[in-house]
Amino acid sequence: MNSIFQTSEVIVSENQFVAEFSNSVTLYIKREDLLHSEVSGNKFRKLKYSLLKASELKKDYLLTFGGAHSNHIAATAAAGKLEGISTIGFIRGDELEFKKEKWSPTLKYADSCGMKLTFISREAYRDKDSEAFLNQLESQFPDAMIIPEGGTSELAIKGCEEILSETDGEYDYICSSVGTGGTMAGLVNASLSHQNILGFSALKSEHLSEEIMRMTTNTNWSINTDYHFGGYAKTSAELIEFMNDFFRKTGIKLDPVYTGKLLFGIFDLAQKDYFPKGSKILAIHTGGLQGIEGMNERLRKIAQPQIITEL
Repeated sequence: MNSIFQTSEVIVSENQFVAEFSNSVTLYIKREDLLHSEVSGNKFRKLKYSLLKASELKKDYLLTFGGAHSNHIAATAAAGKLEGISTIGFIRGDELEFKKEKWSPTLKYADSCGMKLTFISREAYRDKDSEAFLNQLESQFPDAMIIPEGGTSELAIKGCEEILSETDGEYDYICSSVGTGGTMAGLVNASLSHQNILGFSALKSEHLSEEIMRMTTNTNWSINTDYHFGGYAKTSAELIEFMNDFFRKTGIKLDPVYTGKLLFGIFDLAQKDYFPKGSKILAIHTGGLQGIEGMNERLRKIAQPQIITEL
């Protein structure tokens, strides 16, 4: 079976021009969302070396963690199906275990890919990174490759370092959304000294900077926390309107958890002349589009505007 993770060469994404602002500031988007139809964006990068390592160690399973709308759960399930390795997903919230009719589109998709879903209480889920919990899993699943929530690990950071290519040295700012920090760390490691890596936090957190400092020794980065819209997976009518307008003008879909907030923040800062005259900005499209369907379900229930996916 041929692997979707091509080890012989680094996969390079296309950069698409998006906008020019005042002071000759230009914005391009690196289309990581187009890497693969089912395992796209930063999830492709994060999973690459874990899958190759699992194959090398002859592991029978991939075991990982996530919530009901997790991009990582969907991508791991898809990658396992495509690579011919079984997958197990520990899902936050045991209230869904016997209510399949209430599963999110993400969980239904993961299930259709053959992932075995194991629902655990939210209290137990908080201990998923503890030594005791991981030792128990390793004992219970000795033939499994255990991948952290969100996919972030040393192997994931190595994969994310491949997002930037040699030609990306022309950009002054590299901008990305930030969740667990692995993608950001990879970008920082791969950047050049003259480049500023600007992360846009997708969630309320006072510890993101500490996490990233543990993953990289470079210092040419910062995190903006002004555009999380209330927290992880929180949205607003203003954000949805921006995403829909962006899609109509560019043909590029954004997701409401990560890339929508990223681009909203970049546009807002550019209009406030945050970026120096003549700056070239490269925004990383980290995928995550599978989450749109689930978000639209939630928006319909509260009679809010929908995210459009067709022009």
